[in-house]
Amino acid sequence: MASPTYEEKRQIFERHFLLGKLSGDEIDTLLHYARVERYPAGSEVFAKGSPGSSMMAVLRGTLKMSSVSAEGKEVVFNLMNPGDCFGEIALLDGEARSTDAVAMSDCELLVLHRRDFMPLLEKRADLCLILLKVLCQRLRQTTEQVEDVLFRHLESRVAKALLHLAESVTLHMVPGSPVELHVSQRELGTIASGSRESVNKILQGWHKAGWIEHGKGTIVIRDLAAIRRLAAMPNL
Repeated sequence: MASPTYEEKRQIFERHFLLGKLSGDEIDTLLHYARVERYPAGSEVFAKGSPGSSMMAVLRGTLKMSSVSAEGKEVVFNLMNPGDCFGEIALLDGEARSTDAVAMSDCELLVLHRRDFMPLLEKRADLCLILLKVLCQRLRQTTEQVEDVLFRHLESRVAKALLHLAESVTLHMVPGSPVELHVSQRELGTIASGSRESVNKILQGWHKAGWIEHGKGTIVIRDLAAIRRLAAMPNL
């Protein structure tokens, strides 16, 4: 895997909801301190409760933000694709991580430490208003996730999870071409809050309809429009 270029790293900062408000010189200063870290598929990026001293931007790969109960039941809060950033709140308050972060595929992350960012933030009080807006957006997202589990049919949740996974894959693809996702049925069930057996039954039906193909650890979407229709199904 080729190392990310300086321009790739700079573009991620420029597109970020917060860092993009900084001047070119300020972004260059942060990039001087930022470093690239690599995580193989299945590895832990950080654990819930661990020190939160940095934010991360996804250069390549996909991660899941989740939490596991004492009984081993996992709930997935969000998926992070290339261009996404996470850990901003820990960057600000330095408190412990509120979720686990696990690489779903081989990942490259751009890491920025709190000690290198706070001096800039102290000079730019206007950025606090942006952070308030983001916190509100995340609260709305959490509310939507709870509603999905309570009110949305599992088939619709599985379709919605597949669409989320497909977002980064389809960015540079020819419209209408098959979308190959590297995700197991168990992982998909965890994301959609359903059992592997229930997800398998749904995928078998979609396969018979010609919408997908699936194998061990791989799902190929052949009819993205059909999956979008299912994801848009009204709540129960």
